[in-house]
Amino acid sequence: MKRRSLLLIAAGAASAAALPALAGLPQVEVFKTPQCGCCTDWVEHLKAAGFPVKVTVVEDTAPVRKRHGIPDKLGSCHTGVVAGYAVEGHVPAADVKRLLAMKPVAAGLSVPGMPAGSPGMEMGGRQDPYQVLLVDKAGRTMVFASYPRT
Repeated sequence: MKRRSLLLIAAGAASAAALPALAGLPQVEVFKTPQCGCCTDWVEHLKAAGFPVKVTVVEDTAPVRKRHGIPDKLGSCHTGVVAGYAVEGHVPAADVKRLLAMKPVAAGLSVPGMPAGSPGMEMGGRQDPYQVLLVDKAGRTMVFASYPRT
């Protein structure tokens, strides 16, 4: 009986240790238009990665993007806001987590357009190459991550 109790305690401790990692992720507020389905798929991608998500439906995401320092030329179909950063378009959740861990002085991340194969834009086996851009507060960019064609 002692061995069984010890195993149950160990299992409980392991589960409890995993909870702070999930509970520690900040909420992402996603601004999307009512007619966009791929935005909903991106929200599900974030939730699957452990992010709590709040969806706010707006008629136009451009004002949100502008308010958070993302130039229109870097726009996509939805804008997320997390921990003071903008997350524009179909940015992989792993890159959002890396941004939050690095805490750079920046406006946020962007995947301009809607590249096939990015999270929320899955199209069977099609994977177009794309880059996740780090956007500084002046609107300049540098490559944060690259995803090649597969």
